[in-house]
Amino acid sequence: MTSEDAPQLRLDTLAVHAGLHRSQFEEMSEPIYMTQGYVYPTAREAEAAFAGEIERYQYSRYANPTVTMFEERLAAIEGAEDCFATATGMAAVFVSLAAVLRQGDRLVASRALFGTSIATFDEYFANWGITVDYVDGHVNEDWERALATPATAVFCESPTNPMQDVVDLPFVAACAQQAGALFIVDNVFATPLGQKPLELGADAVVYSATKHIDGQGRVLGGAVLGSKEYVDKVRQMVRTMGATMSPFTAWILGKSLETLAVRVKAQAASALELATWLDAHPKVAVARYPLLPSHPQHERAKAQMTLGGTLVTIDIALPEGTDPHGPEAKASAFRFLDALQVVAISNNLGDAKSIATHPATTTHRKIGPERRARVGMSDATVRLSIGLEDVEDLRADLARALDAI
Repeated sequence: MTSEDAPQLRLDTLAVHAGLHRSQFEEMSEPIYMTQGYVYPTAREAEAAFAGEIERYQYSRYANPTVTMFEERLAAIEGAEDCFATATGMAAVFVSLAAVLRQGDRLVASRALFGTSIATFDEYFANWGITVDYVDGHVNEDWERALATPATAVFCESPTNPMQDVVDLPFVAACAQQAGALFIVDNVFATPLGQKPLELGADAVVYSATKHIDGQGRVLGGAVLGSKEYVDKVRQMVRTMGATMSPFTAWILGKSLETLAVRVKAQAASALELATWLDAHPKVAVARYPLLPSHPQHERAKAQMTLGGTLVTIDIALPEGTDPHGPEAKASAFRFLDALQVVAISNNLGDAKSIATHPATTTHRKIGPERRARVGMSDATVRLSIGLEDVEDLRADLARALDAI
């Protein structure tokens, strides 16, 4: 099945059947091809394969049947021409840009990003002679100004990690096109079930498959999706640098896609219910969730997203006059986190098990207090990834932890 077949099937069906591979035994569960290399019937065929005269598997750093199965399945769900799987989500973020950026090029990126993405742009791309300009991603005028001059690439998350800002993707796509830039969207928070960036004008989409796509805390992985021409550039770079996905990981992720729709829809429903409750709780200053009416980009989120995602970000309410970036704010957040019993403290998200994260001291520690404050993050900010536990058990756990502040 190719991405051209995708519009004929609902996403739930695609998640189960897209890219289904069987061998000569017609087995129900796809096989794992745990091999590093492949055998040629003749020396001439080996020569032809390496010369690019014929297409066939040569070496599993280049391609592997099990990895191809996962790539084709995810491409069908996303509605993309092509997909290339990587060893990790950060490998996907890095190569999605490194495959097209050169010394002297300009990258325009949203200021609100995963901390390691920012570190990659600042510590590596900038040192390689690539200009990196940041904008407030939820402000259309910032994109318009930044992309009034030519750029090579544009990169954003939507919703953003962890503050849940929603970027106007069609608007940015139009600005990027005018600037001659490739527009790449990190769609991890929304998931392929909740938002379709390619349909909204983006040129490419990246995922950390470690998150919702696996969704069960087992493996690391990433993916880059887009046109065949673009993904071929990514493929050539990754097969050289070696950050390819293993067959076993691809098999796990392929099976995970079969339950993606069931998991994410249930998690998103619980997230919206809990976000509504948390937003009214006296010990929560604000709850951020794209489909909450109180969200500043609520109308934009409704226009772009079919699900609000599985993440809820809260700021713990502090006594009047308390510095939100000071030690008491951090202490309040830690008291809340340490009192949780059902929700685990971890730095992952999108898992079947609910997770709480203190971004200022973990995922966004490296970017520093000034940059955290610039995107609205404080030491009282906690990111909640809502899992598949009973919503009333989660509500009781969160209530008990809020009482402990």
